[in-house]
Amino acid sequence: MANDADKRGATAKDPESTRGRILDAALNVFSNKGFHDASVDEIVEQSSTSKGSVYFHFPSKQTLFLALVDKFADLLERRVKEAIEGESEGISRVDIALTTTLQTFNQYRPLAKVMLVQAMGLGAIFEQKMMEVHTRFSNLIKIYLDEAIATGDIEPIDTGVVSRAWMGAINENVIHWVYSGEPTPERIMTTLRPMLLRSVGVKEHA
Repeated sequence: MANDADKRGATAKDPESTRGRILDAALNVFSNKGFHDASVDEIVEQSSTSKGSVYFHFPSKQTLFLALVDKFADLLERRVKEAIEGESEGISRVDIALTTTLQTFNQYRPLAKVMLVQAMGLGAIFEQKMMEVHTRFSNLIKIYLDEAIATGDIEPIDTGVVSRAWMGAINENVIHWVYSGEPTPERIMTTLRPMLLRSVGVKEHA
């Protein structure tokens, strides 16, 4: 009982830490079990919290899953921005952003499978969330393409259309990979990367 009281006290004193532990546990449970087979009890156990704490921060398994999608999107965006931090504006930033995106999906393949494959059949609210994520990263690609135009690395193009086309190509290949194991991230990189760069007038470079 004392241990339970200690946990409740820690929750009250540090709600953000508790929320983070719940999300970390949810990431592990959803990755291993999938959305439908994952249980809140397992998330409670792995986060060393209580069911009351979980439902305080996340009223349902659905809201917890949506928060996890946001967490992954934040991680992906942060990694892309960190990867290009020391790079001058231009097409090299676009190249690094693409590479980092594929590497991150490779590292988190089980979670990517839950988000990109299972979420498609979970209803309108999940479809809306994934649309938000796609728009978020299409806009990020657009920023780097606009920078490449400004520096003269590529000719002026409709970056809004191109960024969505790029996002669609990346998404289609990643979905197929996390679902079936093919094409591998290496094949995606060696084939898709130069194709996308050529689509904006850039020849492949090392």
